[in-house]
Amino acid sequence: MDQLKTTLDQLSIPWDDSKIATFEQYRKSILEWNEKVNLTAVKDPEEFERKHFADSLFVVGHPGFQNASTIIDVGTGAGFPGVPLAICFPEKKFVLLDSVQKKIRILQLVTEELGISNVKPISGRAEDLARDPAHRENYDLCLSRAVANLATLSEYCLPFVAVGGYFAAYKTESVNAEQDEAGSAIRRLGGRLEEVITYVVDDTIINHNILWINKWKATPKEYPRKAGTPSRDPIR
Repeated sequence: MDQLKTTLDQLSIPWDDSKIATFEQYRKSILEWNEKVNLTAVKDPEEFERKHFADSLFVVGHPGFQNASTIIDVGTGAGFPGVPLAICFPEKKFVLLDSVQKKIRILQLVTEELGISNVKPISGRAEDLARDPAHRENYDLCLSRAVANLATLSEYCLPFVAVGGYFAAYKTESVNAEQDEAGSAIRRLGGRLEEVITYVVDDTIINHNILWINKWKATPKEYPRKAGTPSRDPIR
């Protein structure tokens, strides 16, 4: 787990052998489940460590993460970025949301087995859950590594964020074009793009951008639209 240790040190995240062992067992469990359910295309253990563990942690230097106590991970899949962050920051509470019930059941089993008690995996559509008063504008921070254009992703995510909080979207090389296309959607949903932070994981091809979108006013009641509409017809 050398890459993980290097990343933890680089980001000034405290770690010990017990924490590393939890990461190692999480990787092992997800790869075992991956033989039955499609959780990740990354099957090599070292590549998994770089592309899932190290990559997930690069939000930690921003005040939007540091000041957050309640965090939702939308489109969590195999638990990224939520689970690595939950392992490192047990004082913060994480909701892991995915529309695929099988994936959520696996996350429930694996996190319970490893004693990761500050996560709550939930199955559902973001468009539906964001209209539930228990979740709407109830989180300090929303994270997403989901594969969707930024306008669509903003409609999924910004309704979860409390005014004053943040939405952090992990994006790759297409970030400039997506920023331009999503500007209207972000503004209409109550957000404003504050900054884009680019990082490279040492000695790898991982090159990611994290877009930090501040939620400065409440999302209008009509958003998110009904399930399926944000992906078919993004706000323009």
